[in-house]
Amino acid sequence: MKLKNTLGLAIGSLVAVTSFGVLAQGQGAVEVEGFAKKYMTDSARDYKNDGNLFGGSIGYFLTDDVELALSYDEVHNIRSDAGKNIKGSDAALDAFYHFGTPGAGLRPYVSAGFAHQSIGQDRGGRDHSTLAKLGGGAKYYFTENFYARAGVEALYNIDKGDTEWAPAVGVGVNFGGGSKPAPVAAPAPVAEVCADSDNDGVCDNVDKCPDTPANVTVDADGCPAVAETVRVELDVKFDFDKSVVKTNSYGDIKNLADFMKQYPQTTTTVEGHTDSVGPDAYNQKLSERRAAAVKQVLTGQYGVESNRVQSVGYGETRPVADNATDAGRAVNRRVEAEVEAQAK
Repeated sequence: MKLKNTLGLAIGSLVAVTSFGVLAQGQGAVEVEGFAKKYMTDSARDYKNDGNLFGGSIGYFLTDDVELALSYDEVHNIRSDAGKNIKGSDAALDAFYHFGTPGAGLRPYVSAGFAHQSIGQDRGGRDHSTLAKLGGGAKYYFTENFYARAGVEALYNIDKGDTEWAPAVGVGVNFGGGSKPAPVAAPAPVAEVCADSDNDGVCDNVDKCPDTPANVTVDADGCPAVAETVRVELDVKFDFDKSVVKTNSYGDIKNLADFMKQYPQTTTTVEGHTDSVGPDAYNQKLSERRAAAVKQVLTGQYGVESNRVQSVGYGETRPVADNATDAGRAVNRRVEAEVEAQAK
């Protein structure tokens, strides 16, 4: 094959390949390359100078890193000692292992293979030899598909025992494969929408009360929630024969007022009591005054509506301690109140 035909084929292939719309590196890719080598011949050959090799190759990536390539080149510019122009050609099969990952940038490689050489002789005829090849170098991918290569090969002539060298440069294109796909993120799980026939916020598959009426508060099982009862109690103590509310009792009365404001549907009865000292009729009136005094603090001081507070006196009829002792009588001089509500 003539050199101009070889170069024409390589250039034509290069142009044709670059016109493809889908190009990629990786497993299944094809690389087409045009190259030039300096053929540094063994001194045992009767050549006056080293030669040049011009050719092309086509390779196929078995994996993202391993490539098999067929190449062909022609020998030029060698002169024998007798001045004869030596012509020849090489056909080779090489395996390349590339380092790094597919994509733009530098990818070093090592190679090994075999070649068949047919080369002219000074005395006429052609010499045919089998060459074992080892090489190394690097490819630089300017884009994912276009690269330049530089490397060197050692050529061992199995038939003659000669060792020769071939530094090389080349340019090529890569197309038709696909690099390892980027991992696809798993789609976010779609929140399960459950059936809720009674619209109480509890899915039918766990709803133990599936027919709850509208606007009823339910528990985790979908059943009407049991309202919690809350309570506040008041116990105000008085001095002997007095109906004046002592200052230290105002905080407790305020707590009762705040509770009633939080639960505006509540009402209370303030109950007044005395000890047993004195006439029954007097103690009855005293207990009523004490109850009225506490009601006045609730309504007048802390703003509880008066219609929500009743006051009643029980005199000395409901003791909670022994009236025979000073300590017991002090406990009995009291006003009590209690309020209950269903917690919100």
